[in-house]
Amino acid sequence: MKFVVSSTELLARLQSVSRVVSSKNTIPILDNFLFVLKDGSLSITASDLETSLKASMNIENISEEGEITIPAKLLVDSLKEFPDQPLEFKTNATSTAIEITWASGNSNLPCTTSDDYPTIAELSGEYTEITIPSAALLEGINRTLYATAEEELRPVMNGIFFDIDVEETTLVASDAHKLVCYTRKDIKSEQKSSFILPKKPASILKNILSKIDESVSIRFDSKNAYFEFDAFVLVCRLVEGNYPAYKSVIPKNNVNKMAINRQDFLNCTRRVAVCSNQASSQVKLKLSYNQLVISAQDLDFSVSANERISCQYEGDAMEIGFKSTFLIEILSNLPYTDISLELSDPTRAALILPAGQQDPNEEILALIMPMMVSA
Repeated sequence: MKFVVSSTELLARLQSVSRVVSSKNTIPILDNFLFVLKDGSLSITASDLETSLKASMNIENISEEGEITIPAKLLVDSLKEFPDQPLEFKTNATSTAIEITWASGNSNLPCTTSDDYPTIAELSGEYTEITIPSAALLEGINRTLYATAEEELRPVMNGIFFDIDVEETTLVASDAHKLVCYTRKDIKSEQKSSFILPKKPASILKNILSKIDESVSIRFDSKNAYFEFDAFVLVCRLVEGNYPAYKSVIPKNNVNKMAINRQDFLNCTRRVAVCSNQASSQVKLKLSYNQLVISAQDLDFSVSANERISCQYEGDAMEIGFKSTFLIEILSNLPYTDISLELSDPTRAALILPAGQQDPNEEILALIMPMMVSA
């Protein structure tokens, strides 16, 4: 293998792909990148067996094609120190070392043959395909990823559920304490289908899609999914199992409604939550006509705080408690200026929705479970 490439272009690809490399791999070769140089293109692959990411780039100056694997961390750390300049990569006849040459020097890094590198999983003959604009997919992941769980007993809760229908597509995440649904009316499919995307590939997509402005082709069967866009192909093993019937837990007929500025509500909650009990992190919301009082206390340390904030409230006077960390997470991740808190009673889940104008093709619904308010 022998080729010349720009140091900055190669580093950009390597840094994107390196996010797949696990810090504790069971197979040593997974600490390496797979380089495949063929037909004027260099493809770089990283894998942890569950998730694989391949990035391609065109190479104009190729003297000899080939396949090798190179230690990922060592190569990335080496290239970080270079200004933008051409680098020549050349392997020896036995493929045990690769020589990198630049204008004023050279280095030698270990490498191995590609024979033992795991192959990327293939889709079965029956798969579903859908195309989503990168901006919409990125927004969906951004609005839901934080609400996923970390549960060993219920792995289906540890990912983002893609509920694809003929009228709309909804991304759902929940940890049983909070639930977020991100719905796009402009993304449809000819048939109803679904899959659960694990947290790691979702995080990788979130990072790469922020730099991409084109559609993402998603192909998936019952076990694996392919995400293809720009010069990248991400392949991941899906979470197997049935996602809970999320629509059934969304309460209807919430007659008590509060409209409030999201940022004011968030800032107030953060200030008061400092004095909440460290174990429960509970904040108490006292709602009355056009007024909200947020309070918290920790009797063990004799600290308390309360703050009054104006709002538009229609409904019965009530007190309801929430875990402050969950409430702050939801409020921090909603993009709206004003939000509506909809309640039925202090023992049932509360809905957080936008108040006022919004994109007609986009809906975001957040649900938060209440906590028992002590007298």
